[in-house]
Amino acid sequence: MSYLVGQWGTGSVGRSALGALLGHPDLELAGVVATDPRHAGVDAAELAGSGRPAGIRATEDPAALLARRPHVVCHTDSRARDVAGELCRILEAGTGVVSDALPSLVHPPSADRALVRRLRSACATGGAACLTLAPGPVDDVLPLLLSGGCRRVHGVTITRFTCEDDPEAGDRFGFGGPLGHRPPIVRPGGPRRTWGPVVRLLAEHLAVPLDDVRETYESCPAPDDAGHVAKGTLAGLRFQVSGLLRGRPVITVEHVARLRADIAPHWPAPPSGGTEGHRVEIDGEPPWRMDLAGPGAAESAALRMASAVTAVAEAPPGLHTPLTLPAFSGRRRLR
Repeated sequence: MSYLVGQWGTGSVGRSALGALLGHPDLELAGVVATDPRHAGVDAAELAGSGRPAGIRATEDPAALLARRPHVVCHTDSRARDVAGELCRILEAGTGVVSDALPSLVHPPSADRALVRRLRSACATGGAACLTLAPGPVDDVLPLLLSGGCRRVHGVTITRFTCEDDPEAGDRFGFGGPLGHRPPIVRPGGPRRTWGPVVRLLAEHLAVPLDDVRETYESCPAPDDAGHVAKGTLAGLRFQVSGLLRGRPVITVEHVARLRADIAPHWPAPPSGGTEGHRVEIDGEPPWRMDLAGPGAAESAALRMASAVTAVAEAPPGLHTPLTLPAFSGRRRLR
């Protein structure tokens, strides 16, 4: 069966998702909602940076997309003034949603109760399903699968490694800024809001009654001048979000970001001597460690959303996680 799908959002993740939707053999693009005025009127394939024209142009009017009654909309507009309102509008129209725009909904039981009630009501009104995803399976499915190979589990750590020497990294991680300055990505409460739901989702499925979720970070200076980054300014950032049990961190999601591969050699190193990647470690009996190379967060999130469309289209109404739906894979991608 072919599913009619829309894309709502034309930021970096949205454009990547658009490319994944256009290239999927089971999906037909219904329309694109442009969230940047410069993208209005542009062909979907041009926005995605792929292939010949799709014959569908982005519009700033969501009604045009919803009028086509798509089975599912991929919603990636995290900067909207009323993200919840946009999601409710889609769901009440009878269209399923797969999104990354409200990280708290990665784990609905710990999200704001009023928000959850509002979205569940929209799901019931339209008879539609809503799925919010973390960037990739490394953050949820894979740790749980590995934990199933243990007699006992003492702790779980998920690490993402990045190495970025560009001005945008300075905006995200504070590279090139004063060492004592707290970068935007680790401002108080930010990491816990973004990654705390992942920690709580894992805790729920491991039946761990967490006492609390804590965020920490540390920084490292540049040992010398490196392009636009001066010696002594911030060139490495490591932050962690940990679920605590009796005061001990038992489930941790961390991000290790470096300007260059030689920064902060005392921090965990990326897999296989590379500069980027992921690691899943299970401190258990027996212990497990999985090192993975893979795409960046934007591409990973986009591809995963496209692969989830079929599961969301066929799911019962309500709020879902990747662990309440059948596994979504690269079905029909092998050819």
